[in-house]
Amino acid sequence: MEFAEVWGGRYPAIVRLWEDAWAEFVPFLHFDVEIRRVICSTNAIESVNARIRRAVKARGRFPNEQAALKCVYMAIMSLDPTGRGRKRWVTRWKAALNAFAITFEGRLNPTAR
Repeated sequence: MEFAEVWGGRYPAIVRLWEDAWAEFVPFLHFDVEIRRVICSTNAIESVNARIRRAVKARGRFPNEQAALKCVYMAIMSLDPTGRGRKRWVTRWKAALNAFAITFEGRLNPTAR
């Protein structure tokens, strides 16, 4: 393997890790570029999780489950207070949603609300 020849001497652990994970990685390459981009992009998800954690931590305790759900709802709604973010999100994800609809036909309908 060319990768091992170039980097094996300097980073043997990385080469071994790469070779061990190769069987799991190869199926990933069969997806469209748009799908791979979505799978690798976790920044948006981590950002939402961080905002929810911050809101819950600031509140501390909740008297009941409804209060906790309201706190999470308000944290999520504060991410897009004007309501215009959905249009940007849909525009950025249009190619990926179409690729998912083709790849997983019958399991996803990108035009459904």
